[in-house]
Amino acid sequence: MECKKALSETDGDIEGAVDLLRMRGARMAAQKADRTTSQGWIGSYIHSNGRIGVVVEVLCETDFVAKNEHFQVLIRDIAMHIAAMNPLAVSSDQLDQSDVDRERAVFEEQVKDKPENIQGNIVEGKLQKYYSEVCLLNQAFIKDDKKSIEQLIQDAIAMIGENIQLTRFHRLEIGQ
Repeated sequence: MECKKALSETDGDIEGAVDLLRMRGARMAAQKADRTTSQGWIGSYIHSNGRIGVVVEVLCETDFVAKNEHFQVLIRDIAMHIAAMNPLAVSSDQLDQSDVDRERAVFEEQVKDKPENIQGNIVEGKLQKYYSEVCLLNQAFIKDDKKSIEQLIQDAIAMIGENIQLTRFHRLEIGQ
């Protein structure tokens, strides 16, 4: 029904309807963000070569959703993504501050010959790019590079109707 309503509101424009549904999904995710997530599931992924394994914890509001097929697929996709992309942390606030400071210092050194009024913006842009490389929620999803992992979770919240939080993960690799 939501799809039909979105198509009606966009006069049959499919891309416009998809954008509208995504915006509604983000709004829905924001509204549910404060709800308690005391249930969830720990999922895992072992890469086909047996050299990389991932364990990921994803929380939701009810055990009913934790056992839901869409929720399980989300967890498996996230675990597979972690195996492939090797993020350092879930989000930027979980990064070691000394690592962030070191990266910032490198970026500041790189832009010291640029005009002073734009140096700060360039450094911030480079930091955001760094976050998109090392923070799981900021990374482009390996199955659909037009979405970040955070957007993937927001889409799942919109579809499932409950708050979902990716809390932690651990990646193991032979020899690392």
